[in-house]
Amino acid sequence: MTTTTAATAVGTPADAELKARHRAMWGLGNYPAVAEEVIPALGAELVAESGAGPGRDVLDVAAGSGNVAVPAALTGARVVAADLTPALLAAGAERARRLGAEVEWVEADAEDLPFADASFDVVTSCVGVMFAPHHQAAADELVRVSRPGATLALTAWTPEGFIGQMFAAVRPFAPTPPPGAQPPPLWGDERHVRALLGDRVEVRIAERRTLAVGRFTGPEDFRDFFATNYGPTVALYRAHAGDAAALAGLDAALTGLARRFGRDDGAGFTMGWEYLLTVARRR
Repeated sequence: MTTTTAATAVGTPADAELKARHRAMWGLGNYPAVAEEVIPALGAELVAESGAGPGRDVLDVAAGSGNVAVPAALTGARVVAADLTPALLAAGAERARRLGAEVEWVEADAEDLPFADASFDVVTSCVGVMFAPHHQAAADELVRVSRPGATLALTAWTPEGFIGQMFAAVRPFAPTPPPGAQPPPLWGDERHVRALLGDRVEVRIAERRTLAVGRFTGPEDFRDFFATNYGPTVALYRAHAGDAAALAGLDAALTGLARRFGRDDGAGFTMGWEYLLTVARRR
């Protein structure tokens, strides 16, 4: 079953414009390929840590194409997947259909979720809610829709880790965000997340972990994959189409970062991508 509701724009006109750009950006390329080929282990881990299972009402926020929602539904949980980008919801619905998973797909703004207070036993987000521009507003919504005793389970790329450093490396080529918009990798800082959630939750796990990524044959293969599949980098390459110097700079930034974080031991090229796992109980 698929249900689509209109996403609500909140904040200033500049914020609304930013979210419209985000909606379009995440529809570029092929994010489902990233989710299924590069980071599938994150979804499975979050499902296990969240305690999703039969009889549990689960909300996956900024769900993308269902990296968490689909495996959560396969545990027997009742799952709602919410995301800002309709193209990702459609891809997730197709994946769920193929795998026989029952998920409700809802177009929604993570900063203004269309659900009643205390609606869910489990609320998750796998490197997703971190991209909502106003962190406190998004965190407040995660807590608001959680029932007392509910589990919140989140993963976010750390500022110092591979993806956090990737965003830093390509920042010179990116448009300036509007005032008040916060950098996504801050969600990978434990102190920041604890401050966002406050005393409304009891944090049970706040742990930096590393995802071993062996999908790529080398730095150039990583660059080419992200330049054509990962929405934020696809958008940058398109924005600088025709600017040979900028395109060369993007190429150098991505391949240089992959060399810095990767290693080839003769058996293959691997990288370690650090993320913060946060698991909390709603008081």
